[in-house]
Amino acid sequence: MSKVVGSRLSIFTYLRSEPLAQSLSHFLSSDRYVLTQIYSQEEFLRKAEPENQLPDCLILQDDPQLLPLLTQLHQQGTLLPLVILKVELDAKDSSLSPTPNATPLAANSISEDTNFFYQNAAVRISITQLSEIPRYIDQAITLFLELSPRLSDSSPSSMSDDTIEVKTQTFLQEQQHRLAEKLRERLGYLGVYYKRNPQNFFRNLSSEQKQEFLEQLKADYREIVLTYFSKDDLLNQKIDEFVNQAFFCDIAVTQIVEIHMELMDDLSKQLKLEGRSDEILLDYRLTLIDVIAHLCEMYRRSIPRDS
Repeated sequence: MSKVVGSRLSIFTYLRSEPLAQSLSHFLSSDRYVLTQIYSQEEFLRKAEPENQLPDCLILQDDPQLLPLLTQLHQQGTLLPLVILKVELDAKDSSLSPTPNATPLAANSISEDTNFFYQNAAVRISITQLSEIPRYIDQAITLFLELSPRLSDSSPSSMSDDTIEVKTQTFLQEQQHRLAEKLRERLGYLGVYYKRNPQNFFRNLSSEQKQEFLEQLKADYREIVLTYFSKDDLLNQKIDEFVNQAFFCDIAVTQIVEIHMELMDDLSKQLKLEGRSDEILLDYRLTLIDVIAHLCEMYRRSIPRDS
Protein backbone atom coordinates (compact mmCIF):
# COMPACT_ATOMS: atom_id res chain seq x y z
CA MET A 1 0.00 0.00 0.00
CA SER A 2 2.82 2.44 0.83
CA LYS A 3 4.27 1.99 -2.64
CA VAL A 4 0.99 3.03 -4.23
CA VAL A 5 0.80 6.13 -2.04
CA GLY A 6 4.43 6.99 -2.78
CA SER A 7 3.82 6.84 -6.53
CA ARG A 8 1.14 9.52 -6.44
CA LEU A 9 1.94 13.12 -7.25
CA SER A 10 1.75 15.46 -4.28
CA ILE A 11 -0.16 18.67 -5.04
CA PHE A 12 -0.43 21.79 -2.87
CA THR A 13 -3.22 24.24 -3.68
CA TYR A 14 -3.52 27.75 -2.28
CA LEU A 15 -6.79 29.09 -3.64
CA ARG A 16 -8.53 32.02 -1.99
CA SER A 17 -11.92 30.58 -2.89
CA GLU A 18 -12.92 27.48 -0.95
CA PRO A 19 -15.63 26.48 -3.46
CA LEU A 20 -13.03 26.73 -6.22
CA ALA A 21 -10.71 24.45 -4.27
CA GLN A 22 -13.51 21.94 -3.81
CA SER A 23 -14.33 22.10 -7.49
CA LEU A 24 -10.68 21.49 -8.37
CA SER A 25 -10.51 18.42 -6.14
CA HIS A 26 -13.14 16.69 -8.31
CA PHE A 27 -10.67 16.61 -11.22
CA LEU A 28 -7.70 15.24 -9.23
CA SER A 29 -8.31 11.56 -8.65
CA SER A 30 -7.07 10.09 -5.39
CA ASP A 31 -5.40 7.17 -7.18
CA ARG A 32 -2.93 9.53 -8.89
CA TYR A 33 -2.72 12.62 -6.65
CA VAL A 34 -2.26 13.44 -2.98
CA LEU A 35 -4.01 16.79 -2.61
CA THR A 36 -3.27 19.26 0.19
CA GLN A 37 -5.53 22.31 0.15
CA ILE A 38 -4.23 25.38 1.99
CA TYR A 39 -6.29 28.48 2.72
CA SER A 40 -3.89 30.82 4.54
CA GLN A 41 -0.66 32.40 3.34
CA GLU A 42 1.09 31.71 6.66
CA GLU A 43 0.36 27.98 6.43
CA PHE A 44 1.37 27.89 2.78
CA LEU A 45 4.74 29.52 3.43
CA ARG A 46 5.38 27.23 6.38
CA LYS A 47 4.63 24.08 4.38
CA ALA A 48 6.67 25.34 1.42
CA GLU A 49 9.90 25.81 3.36
CA PRO A 50 12.78 23.87 1.70
CA GLU A 51 13.44 21.75 4.79
CA ASN A 52 9.91 20.31 4.67
CA GLN A 53 8.64 17.50 2.46
CA LEU A 54 7.70 19.54 -0.56
CA PRO A 55 4.98 18.79 -3.11
CA ASP A 56 5.52 17.86 -6.74
CA CYS A 57 3.44 20.75 -8.03
CA LEU A 58 1.74 23.94 -6.80
CA ILE A 59 -1.65 25.24 -7.96
CA LEU A 60 -2.15 28.89 -7.02
CA GLN A 61 -4.81 31.47 -7.75
CA ASP A 62 -3.78 34.57 -9.65
CA ASP A 63 -4.41 37.77 -7.71
CA PRO A 64 -2.42 40.86 -6.63
CA GLN A 65 -1.00 39.03 -3.61
CA LEU A 66 0.48 36.20 -5.67
CA LEU A 67 3.56 38.03 -6.99
CA PRO A 68 4.84 39.01 -3.50
CA LEU A 69 4.12 35.47 -2.32
CA LEU A 70 6.13 33.83 -5.10
CA THR A 71 8.89 36.41 -4.69
CA GLN A 72 9.14 35.37 -1.07
CA LEU A 73 9.37 31.71 -2.13
CA HIS A 74 12.13 32.64 -4.56
CA GLN A 75 14.05 34.47 -1.85
CA GLN A 76 13.96 31.45 0.42
CA GLY A 77 15.20 29.30 -2.46
CA THR A 78 11.97 27.45 -3.24
CA LEU A 79 11.11 26.62 -6.85
CA LEU A 80 8.50 24.04 -7.82
CA PRO A 81 6.33 23.18 -10.82
CA LEU A 82 3.56 25.76 -10.86
CA VAL A 83 0.06 26.09 -12.32
CA ILE A 84 -1.50 29.55 -11.97
CA LEU A 85 -5.29 29.62 -12.11
CA LYS A 86 -6.72 32.88 -13.36
CA VAL A 87 -10.28 33.43 -12.16
CA GLU A 88 -12.42 35.85 -14.14
CA LEU A 89 -15.96 35.66 -12.86
CA ASP A 90 -19.13 37.52 -13.60
CA ALA A 91 -20.16 39.73 -10.69
CA LYS A 92 -23.42 37.79 -10.41
CA ASP A 93 -21.60 34.49 -9.97
CA SER A 94 -20.92 34.11 -6.25
CA SER A 95 -20.42 30.33 -6.18
CA LEU A 96 -16.68 30.67 -6.76
CA SER A 97 -16.20 34.16 -5.36
CA PRO A 98 -13.14 34.84 -3.19
CA THR A 99 -13.32 34.56 0.55
CA PRO A 100 -14.16 37.78 2.46
CA ASN A 101 -10.50 38.43 3.24
CA ALA A 102 -9.37 38.09 -0.36
CA THR A 103 -8.33 40.99 -2.56
CA PRO A 104 -10.23 41.38 -5.87
CA LEU A 105 -8.39 40.36 -9.02
CA ALA A 106 -6.46 43.28 -10.47
CA ALA A 107 -6.15 44.04 -14.17
CA ASN A 108 -2.35 43.90 -14.05
CA SER A 109 -1.77 40.61 -12.26
CA ILE A 110 1.06 38.11 -12.35
CA SER A 111 -0.05 36.74 -15.72
CA GLU A 112 0.85 40.07 -17.32
CA ASP A 113 4.08 40.64 -15.39
CA THR A 114 6.74 40.02 -18.02
CA ASN A 115 9.59 40.63 -15.55
CA PHE A 116 8.54 37.84 -13.22
CA PHE A 117 11.31 35.27 -12.73
CA TYR A 118 8.86 32.39 -13.26
CA GLN A 119 7.50 33.85 -16.49
CA ASN A 120 8.67 31.06 -18.79
CA ALA A 121 8.06 28.18 -16.40
CA ALA A 122 4.61 28.61 -14.87
CA VAL A 123 1.56 27.24 -16.69
CA ARG A 124 -1.36 29.67 -16.70
CA ILE A 125 -4.93 28.52 -17.22
CA SER A 126 -8.40 29.96 -16.83
CA ILE A 127 -11.21 28.56 -14.75
CA THR A 128 -12.86 27.23 -17.92
CA GLN A 129 -9.89 24.82 -18.31
CA LEU A 130 -10.23 23.36 -14.84
CA SER A 131 -11.44 19.98 -16.08
CA GLU A 132 -8.12 19.52 -17.91
CA ILE A 133 -5.99 20.23 -14.83
CA PRO A 134 -4.16 16.85 -14.91
CA ARG A 135 -2.80 17.70 -18.36
CA TYR A 136 -1.64 21.13 -17.18
CA ILE A 137 0.06 19.63 -14.14
CA ASP A 138 2.04 17.37 -16.49
CA GLN A 139 2.89 20.41 -18.61
CA ALA A 140 4.07 22.37 -15.56
CA ILE A 141 6.33 19.48 -14.51
CA THR A 142 7.78 19.26 -18.02
CA LEU A 143 8.59 22.99 -18.05
CA PHE A 144 10.12 22.74 -14.59
CA LEU A 145 12.41 19.88 -15.59
CA GLU A 146 13.53 21.86 -18.64
CA LEU A 147 14.47 24.94 -16.59
CA SER A 148 18.11 25.84 -16.98
CA PRO A 149 20.08 25.91 -13.71
CA ARG A 150 20.98 29.47 -14.67
CA LEU A 151 17.67 31.25 -14.03
CA SER A 152 18.67 34.77 -14.93
CA ASP A 153 20.97 36.32 -17.53
CA SER A 154 21.32 39.53 -15.52
CA SER A 155 24.09 40.05 -13.01
CA PRO A 156 23.10 40.22 -9.34
CA SER A 157 22.85 43.81 -8.09
CA SER A 158 24.08 42.97 -4.60
CA MET A 159 25.73 40.27 -2.51
CA SER A 160 22.27 39.43 -1.14
CA ASP A 161 20.91 38.91 -4.66
CA ASP A 162 23.89 36.73 -5.50
CA THR A 163 23.29 34.58 -2.40
CA ILE A 164 19.62 34.17 -3.31
CA GLU A 165 20.53 33.23 -6.89
CA VAL A 166 23.02 30.55 -5.79
CA LYS A 167 20.58 29.17 -3.23
CA THR A 168 17.79 29.07 -5.79
CA GLN A 169 19.91 27.34 -8.42
CA THR A 170 21.00 24.70 -5.93
CA PHE A 171 17.44 24.07 -4.82
CA LEU A 172 16.24 23.93 -8.42
CA GLN A 173 18.75 21.22 -9.29
CA GLU A 174 17.87 19.24 -6.18
CA GLN A 175 14.14 19.43 -6.90
CA GLN A 176 14.59 18.57 -10.57
CA HIS A 177 16.58 15.49 -9.63
CA ARG A 178 14.12 14.42 -6.91
CA LEU A 179 11.08 14.87 -9.11
CA ALA A 180 12.69 13.29 -12.15
CA GLU A 181 13.66 10.21 -10.16
CA LYS A 182 10.12 9.89 -8.84
CA LEU A 183 8.62 10.21 -12.29
CA ARG A 184 11.16 7.96 -13.96
CA GLU A 185 11.18 5.14 -11.42
CA ARG A 186 7.61 5.14 -10.12
CA LEU A 187 5.40 6.79 -12.70
CA GLY A 188 7.09 5.93 -15.97
CA TYR A 189 7.45 9.53 -17.15
CA LEU A 190 10.74 8.81 -18.87
CA GLY A 191 9.92 10.94 -21.89
CA VAL A 192 9.03 13.96 -19.74
CA TYR A 193 12.31 13.86 -17.85
CA TYR A 194 14.56 13.58 -20.84
CA LYS A 195 12.92 16.20 -23.01
CA ARG A 196 15.71 18.77 -23.21
CA ASN A 197 15.57 22.32 -24.52
CA PRO A 198 18.17 22.84 -27.31
CA GLN A 199 18.40 26.53 -26.36
CA ASN A 200 20.22 25.41 -23.21
CA PHE A 201 22.73 23.28 -25.10
CA PHE A 202 26.35 24.32 -24.62
CA ARG A 203 26.94 24.81 -28.31
CA ASN A 204 24.07 27.32 -28.47
CA LEU A 205 25.26 29.49 -25.58
CA SER A 206 27.03 32.79 -26.03
CA SER A 207 30.80 32.97 -25.50
CA GLU A 208 30.34 34.50 -22.05
CA GLN A 209 27.76 31.91 -21.08
CA LYS A 210 30.03 29.10 -22.26
CA GLN A 211 32.94 30.39 -20.21
CA GLU A 212 30.78 30.89 -17.12
CA PHE A 213 29.23 27.44 -17.46
CA LEU A 214 32.59 25.68 -17.92
CA GLU A 215 34.07 27.49 -14.92
CA GLN A 216 31.15 26.36 -12.77
CA LEU A 217 31.36 22.82 -14.14
CA LYS A 218 35.09 22.67 -13.36
CA ALA A 219 34.53 24.01 -9.85
CA ASP A 220 31.81 21.43 -9.21
CA TYR A 221 33.99 18.60 -10.54
CA ARG A 222 36.92 19.71 -8.40
CA GLU A 223 34.70 19.55 -5.31
CA ILE A 224 33.61 16.03 -6.27
CA VAL A 225 37.21 14.90 -6.70
CA LEU A 226 38.40 16.42 -3.42
CA THR A 227 35.62 14.71 -1.45
CA TYR A 228 35.38 11.47 -3.44
CA PHE A 229 37.21 9.28 -0.94
CA SER A 230 35.94 11.09 2.15
CA LYS A 231 32.83 10.33 4.21
CA ASP A 232 30.74 12.98 2.48
CA ASP A 233 27.05 12.13 2.74
CA LEU A 234 26.31 14.58 -0.07
CA LEU A 235 28.76 13.08 -2.57
CA ASN A 236 26.15 11.17 -4.57
CA GLN A 237 23.97 14.26 -4.69
CA LYS A 238 26.91 16.34 -5.94
CA ILE A 239 27.60 13.81 -8.69
CA ASP A 240 23.93 13.75 -9.69
CA GLU A 241 23.78 17.54 -9.85
CA PHE A 242 26.98 17.69 -11.88
CA VAL A 243 25.72 15.07 -14.33
CA ASN A 244 22.32 16.79 -14.60
CA GLN A 245 24.01 20.04 -15.61
CA ALA A 246 26.18 18.27 -18.18
CA PHE A 247 23.24 16.32 -19.59
CA PHE A 248 20.81 19.20 -19.99
CA CYS A 249 23.54 21.30 -21.62
CA ASP A 250 24.43 18.39 -23.92
CA ILE A 251 28.05 18.26 -22.81
CA ALA A 252 30.14 15.60 -24.58
CA VAL A 253 31.78 12.88 -22.51
CA THR A 254 35.13 13.87 -24.02
CA GLN A 255 34.73 17.32 -22.48
CA ILE A 256 34.31 15.75 -19.05
CA VAL A 257 37.53 13.82 -19.66
CA GLU A 258 39.28 17.10 -20.56
CA ILE A 259 38.04 18.70 -17.33
CA HIS A 260 39.35 15.72 -15.36
CA MET A 261 42.76 15.73 -17.03
CA GLU A 262 43.15 19.47 -16.56
CA LEU A 263 42.33 19.14 -12.86
CA MET A 264 44.72 16.20 -12.43
CA ASP A 265 47.48 18.23 -14.08
CA ASP A 266 46.88 21.14 -11.70
CA LEU A 267 46.87 18.84 -8.67
CA SER A 268 50.02 17.08 -9.87
CA LYS A 269 51.88 20.39 -10.10
CA GLN A 270 50.68 21.33 -6.64
CA LEU A 271 51.84 18.02 -5.14
CA LYS A 272 55.26 18.27 -6.78
CA LEU A 273 55.70 21.81 -5.41
CA GLU A 274 54.99 20.35 -1.98
CA GLY A 275 57.57 17.60 -2.58
CA ARG A 276 54.95 14.86 -2.60
CA SER A 277 54.30 12.02 -5.05
CA ASP A 278 51.43 12.42 -7.50
CA GLU A 279 50.81 8.67 -7.79
CA ILE A 280 47.75 9.05 -5.57
CA LEU A 281 46.04 10.88 -8.42
CA LEU A 282 45.76 7.60 -10.33
CA ASP A 283 43.07 6.56 -7.85
CA TYR A 284 40.86 9.38 -9.09
CA ARG A 285 40.36 7.54 -12.34
CA LEU A 286 37.54 5.92 -10.36
CA THR A 287 35.93 9.34 -9.99
CA LEU A 288 36.05 9.91 -13.73
CA ILE A 289 34.65 6.45 -14.45
CA ASP A 290 31.85 7.01 -11.93
CA VAL A 291 30.81 10.37 -13.39
CA ILE A 292 31.04 9.18 -17.00
CA ALA A 293 28.99 6.10 -16.18
CA HIS A 294 26.23 8.29 -14.74
CA LEU A 295 26.29 10.62 -17.72
CA CYS A 296 26.32 7.82 -20.31
CA GLU A 297 23.37 6.21 -18.55
CA MET A 298 21.40 9.45 -18.86
CA TYR A 299 22.24 9.73 -22.54
CA ARG A 300 21.29 6.08 -23.03
CA ARG A 301 17.93 6.59 -21.36
CA SER A 302 17.27 9.70 -23.43
CA ILE A 303 17.14 7.60 -26.61
CA PRO A 304 13.49 6.79 -27.42
CA ARG A 305 12.69 3.16 -26.90
CA ASP A 306 11.37 1.02 -29.70
CA SER A 307 7.61 0.68 -29.46
